[in-house]
Amino acid sequence: MDHIVVHDQDHVVVVLRDYEKGENIQLEEQTITLKEDVKRGHKVALKPIKSGDAVHKYGFPIGFATVDIEEGTWVHTHNIKTTLEGTLDYNTYQPMEESSNTHSEPQERTFQGYVRKNGDIGIRNEIWIVNTVGCINKTAEVLAKQGDQMNFEGVDAVSHFPHPFGCSQLGDDLHATQKILSNLVAHPNAAGVLVLGLGCENNYIDAFKKVIGDYDEDRVKFLSVQQVEDELEAGLELIEELAEYAASFKREPLPLSKLKVGLKCGGSDGLSGITANPLVGVFSDKLIAHGGSTVLTEVPEMFGAETILMDRAQDEQVFNGIVDMVNGFKDYFIKHDQVVYENPSPGNKEGGITTLEEKSLGCVQKGGFSPVVDVLPYGGRLKKNGLSLLQGPGNDLVSVTALSASGAHMVIFTTGRGTPFGGPVPTIKMSTNTPLFERKKNWIDFNAGELVQGKKMEEVSEELLDYVVELASGNVRTHNEKHGFKEIALFKDGVIL
Repeated sequence: MDHIVVHDQDHVVVVLRDYEKGENIQLEEQTITLKEDVKRGHKVALKPIKSGDAVHKYGFPIGFATVDIEEGTWVHTHNIKTTLEGTLDYNTYQPMEESSNTHSEPQERTFQGYVRKNGDIGIRNEIWIVNTVGCINKTAEVLAKQGDQMNFEGVDAVSHFPHPFGCSQLGDDLHATQKILSNLVAHPNAAGVLVLGLGCENNYIDAFKKVIGDYDEDRVKFLSVQQVEDELEAGLELIEELAEYAASFKREPLPLSKLKVGLKCGGSDGLSGITANPLVGVFSDKLIAHGGSTVLTEVPEMFGAETILMDRAQDEQVFNGIVDMVNGFKDYFIKHDQVVYENPSPGNKEGGITTLEEKSLGCVQKGGFSPVVDVLPYGGRLKKNGLSLLQGPGNDLVSVTALSASGAHMVIFTTGRGTPFGGPVPTIKMSTNTPLFERKKNWIDFNAGELVQGKKMEEVSEELLDYVVELASGNVRTHNEKHGFKEIALFKDGVIL
């Protein structure tokens, strides 16, 4: 397949290979001759579009033409522009209609996971070092490296997550840092956690304990490095105790209803909304049909497509939560005198995405067609089975960290451009196109590009579900796990002293 028209009401065709000026695109009832070179993933006008008219892709407007556009012309940032602006007043809540996109009762499936003492479920048996402050990033790094080299029986890895915060922060920023870090302490993929503090930071250990709340003293250990003579020796002793505790857990069969998966895209291209994101949406619906949970974030990349999610709100409280989340994030932009719709990124545009509407319409497809059951604040944790929305920015590291901290066991990260990074939990990098999958084999875990090479959505979505079950069961590892690429980033909005 060399091209695709996504929806029968679209004004554009997306090319799936590089085209040269003068080449023809043959459609069922039309032959289009290209008036210029067009790169893979970009759009070509199917018909003349007058200046000021809406331009449709996915069956929705993605902007308006800024000049007259002839048939066969490359359609991009030079000739169309976003229609979006400011905060909006939305229609009142209307109970959602019964979705026709439901799956038949799924065959009961299980994965091999760990049941923690408090009943939480993990898919990894790791030891995590969570430092309260950035001043001791290197100390945590050395301890993690030395602990990992000890190859403790039954322990998958000893990991740390460097960050620059925890001191010189005030108000909401400090609270947000504490909330994310405390959620990581509670994450069930960690069989044991060493909380490493310096001793003089705002987020000192005694203050951090109040945010953590109740904890299992066998599972969570604390060390303030200013208070011991040799922090590496003391830290390793505690890690050994945690490893002994971690070894007491064994995998056992658990229903898919216990699985929680975060959904994220980054480095999107013109195929993101055609291959990978719709595939993740089908997967999300399948997991939810099994009783499982998925969580979608990147609020700025819902702008222009937010009403699609609002129309699927389970009840009026959820609807109002989506409205507040979307307009709240727009107010955040406005407060800092920034253009609300200064998106997509240069990399997105290079890959074929032109406006935020186009990016958002592709982005929200990761949420499938299931009802939205909950809206979580930044630093919130998953409480309900089904599809939840999580407040967070589009930034890859910040949003994957927030998804992990919400309790997601893994994150599916779709990309058309590629990235090596991973979060604290297994991060599945899914390519939108086959060339990226073939070129970056040490980055990409799953290829959605097969969807434009003849494979059917049902077949590929079942392969993805099988892969997720194998990953959750510990039978395969993502590339970020294999290479030790486990990072976090924290949202900052205020003053640093």
